[in-house]
Amino acid sequence: MPDLFDPLTLRGVTFANRIGVSPMCMYCAGEDGQPTDWHLAHLLQRAIGGPGMVMVEATAVSPDGRITTGDLGLWEDAQLAGHARLAAAIAHAGAVPAIQIAHAGRKGSRTPAWADAPADPGWEILSASDLPLPSPAGNFAAPRPMTADEVAAIPGLFAACARRAVAAGYKLIEVHAAHGYLLHQFLSPLSNRRNDRWGGDFEGRTRLVLEVVRAVRAAIPDTLPLALRVSHTDWIEGGWTTEETVELARRAKAAGVDLVDVSSGGMDPTRQRIPIGPGYQVPGAVAVREGAGVAVAAVGLITEPDQAQAVVAEGRADLVLLARAVLRDPYWPIRAAVALGRPDAVKAPPQYDRGWNGIGKLALRTETGEPLPAL
Repeated sequence: MPDLFDPLTLRGVTFANRIGVSPMCMYCAGEDGQPTDWHLAHLLQRAIGGPGMVMVEATAVSPDGRITTGDLGLWEDAQLAGHARLAAAIAHAGAVPAIQIAHAGRKGSRTPAWADAPADPGWEILSASDLPLPSPAGNFAAPRPMTADEVAAIPGLFAACARRAVAAGYKLIEVHAAHGYLLHQFLSPLSNRRNDRWGGDFEGRTRLVLEVVRAVRAAIPDTLPLALRVSHTDWIEGGWTTEETVELARRAKAAGVDLVDVSSGGMDPTRQRIPIGPGYQVPGAVAVREGAGVAVAAVGLITEPDQAQAVVAEGRADLVLLARAVLRDPYWPIRAAVALGRPDAVKAPPQYDRGWNGIGKLALRTETGEPLPAL
């Protein structure tokens, strides 16, 4: 029976445990998509907490692939040094440094919500079709449908970004094809109304994602794992379905994907009806794992140690990825080990592990030596 604290090996990379930190956009990149000290502090703190993997937020493959002016980018070599700093810090803390690479499509050309700036920074937004993102405020512009040549160029952008990510020191590359961003816009019939080879039936709508996967796989070493994040359902009748996700995952595995990161939604916030609750996206991960025979990561309100342990131990996923839980508590993995009776399963850094009074294990115990209470 697998355990939350068992190592996981994908190709030539081993995670110390089955806990990962999900990519979370901070919207505070410097000029031209450069990482900042905020990213370093944010990611290093979570890596110190003991997860097996920490994934850097959605990183744009091109300037017009950003969601906002505050997005990270890795579309040029000038951005390499900042990313190398992030990857080295994560690795030094004992976690596998990973990165998600992405293109926003029709969800792009925004400014961060808190920024005192125009809502539209001014770059042209592109998508599969000319349908704007539905939103309650109705403030998303209609994108320009991409030409066939523009679509054909997208796999090369992802591959070039992946090469830079490897050069920066990242050990897992994730292609973002979820949450209503460009690749998801091609997958879903709600946003893809094309009648050329990039649209129409399942074969056409999945073509771009699979070509991106093949291009990225060819661009990175055989020893490095490749992940694909998907929304397993749009949660809308007539949209992208779990059954289609399973078939896409089968084909993606054959094309070189080692891990499918199973999320959901994001295509139409006005119509999606999501049954939110603890672990609400785990059934999608189960469907992909069982139907495609590929390793999967589960996400979605996995917040308690015993809940995460059950997901792994019962074979519903190979890895759990946490976001809000580790925002609230960067040391969630250490505390989870204590709560599950495995205080030695996750090593606290020596700077936190021994106090001046010689009690030791201060990161895991109270000053009287008693274990900290469960989360």
